[in-house]
Amino acid sequence: MRTLALLTLTLYPLCAQFKSTVPLVIAPTTVTDVKGRFIAGLTASRLMLYDDNVPQTIQVDTVIDPISLVVLVEANSSSEAVIDKLRGSGILFSDLLAAEAGETAVVSFSYDATVVQNFTADSSRVSHALKSLRVQGDSCALLDGVMEALRLLATRDPARRRIILVIAERRDRSSKVHLPTLLQDNQLQNTAIYWLTYSTFLTPFTSRPKKVWDRMTDEQKQDPDRRQPGRIKYPWPEEEEPLPPAMAPGSLFNVFTELSHKADVDAANLLSRTTGGRTFSFLKQSGLEDAIHAVADEVHRQYILSFQPKLDTPGLFHTIRAEVRDRPELQVRTRAGYWRIR
Repeated sequence: MRTLALLTLTLYPLCAQFKSTVPLVIAPTTVTDVKGRFIAGLTASRLMLYDDNVPQTIQVDTVIDPISLVVLVEANSSSEAVIDKLRGSGILFSDLLAAEAGETAVVSFSYDATVVQNFTADSSRVSHALKSLRVQGDSCALLDGVMEALRLLATRDPARRRIILVIAERRDRSSKVHLPTLLQDNQLQNTAIYWLTYSTFLTPFTSRPKKVWDRMTDEQKQDPDRRQPGRIKYPWPEEEEPLPPAMAPGSLFNVFTELSHKADVDAANLLSRTTGGRTFSFLKQSGLEDAIHAVADEVHRQYILSFQPKLDTPGLFHTIRAEVRDRPELQVRTRAGYWRIR
């Protein structure tokens, strides 16, 4: 316990350190009441933003820039049940979350990170990418996946809003990238990270047993060799055979794996909180879809605050906080801060 506390204290000062090479600081900000309801209609005269406790002159954008969204999915044996739940969610990511003029990319990770679908505005391509996801071993290179998502976002127009939606367990197990290196990456500064997480032990109990048909790709289902009267796009008897599970739900392996990582750094909490995002937990298909809706609601109801920071000594870290004037009961969340590097 003492070791975990020391590690947390060591890493927390780093977790908010985003480097800034541009004079304008942008801070997406969420305002809710005590019941979690979004507060609309606030103006720059009501919103307060502090840079190292010094109030700033801010601009509140009324025109929201289009979104570049990366959906980052864990694709290992621990997440097989979640991959099954994601297969029909493509339209939610592209049409609901990325929304009008938005674009979506899909990245998966296990022992390394793979771009499954580059940025597209076509929801059918996003859906196809999610349906094509397959289990790729037992590793969990979570931080490598986040770094790959940041690399993709670095190729987009700087004017676009940048969001990473991670669907994974909370902790890294096998990345080559180290957490301090990731936290100091310049691309993290203007990127909001949201996290949909789950129990690798409990989630398999919520999925029905899979058949050969369930694991076939769309291309395999439409193979000309399968063309027989009444059989096109329908499973043959042998394709309705149940597949042996890669690991029985609730097996001791999953129990011990989950318990052994409880002492590791909670990457979901660190990265979501310090970039101004949030973490949601889900168990069933309905919970996953509710979480995606919740992220979309928040992203499209945020205030986009910006201000011109004063020039100072390179290398200094600036903390950011926001509040609503004369409304201390409101909950206000924004990014943690930025780093000046020149």
